Amino acid sequence: MEENDHQARLFIAPTKTAISTTLSNLIIQSCHRALQRSNIFTIALSGGSLPTFLQGLPDAFSRANIDPQWDKWHVLLADERCVVSSHEDSNLAAIRTYFTNRVGIPPSQIYGIDETLLGSSEDVAASYQENVVKYLLDRYNKSTGDDNGGKIDCVLLGFGPDGHTCSLFPNHKLLSEQTLLVASIDDSPKPPPSRITLTLPFLNQYCRKIIFCGAGESKRPIIQAVFTNVEEAANNAVKQHDYGGAKVALVQLSNPAPYPCGMVRPQQGCGDDDSLIWLVDQDACS
Repeated sequence: MEENDHQARLFIAPTKTAISTTLSNLIIQSCHRALQRSNIFTIALSGGSLPTFLQGLPDAFSRANIDPQWDKWHVLLADERCVVSSHEDSNLAAIRTYFTNRVGIPPSQIYGIDETLLGSSEDVAASYQENVVKYLLDRYNKSTGDDNGGKIDCVLLGFGPDGHTCSLFPNHKLLSEQTLLVASIDDSPKPPPSRITLTLPFLNQYCRKIIFCGAGESKRPIIQAVFTNVEEAANNAVKQHDYGGAKVALVQLSNPAPYPCGMVRPQQGCGDDDSLIWLVDQDACS
């Protein structure tokens, strides 16, 4: 598919609360396919408000009568602030509070940053790329016998009212990064200034499914700019009872992408029906 024709599946939940139900069903689907494919499930998570949407995931697995097999999950960070994991700014701290502390994922399979390297964000990023990201991609290759390059199964991202995602900010030089899978940033426009982040090359080449989540009127201008036909698509969206009553539509991404979040365009045709999903509430879409 040509870049100019890149599409996404837009899920419109009736309320912010309903996003959790829809997201849980999407994760369950991705997890089930991954375990069938490779017997492990790799998932990357952002911080911010996103971890709060995961609180209902264990109950969703129970309602679906599906064993999540938590012992086969591997959780990595889509981005992280260069602080210790006990710090209030830590994304890992939020992920633990709202999700991983409530389920049986082995702590050794929840991958935080190397806190002994906090004196240099560049060293933190290099360590995370080598010891976490490349390790998990290699583990996928070994579990499937595929030497063509592994993929992270599912990535959950938020997006800010400025259009940033992970720690990829508008007009920042990191948007031009071509080689690194994990990069450092020391001039973040949002505090704290020092962070690490997955890069666009990683997100677009090594991820099987990416799901953006956002809610509220502040996200509406971003949604309207990232997609070319969002109003028409929203009017024609079809309600899906399997996804908590969310309405679903196919949308086209704008070119050129107006914001970093719109630059995330994973390779399509990776084995799942939809490699790029945006999940928002009605307030963000109308």
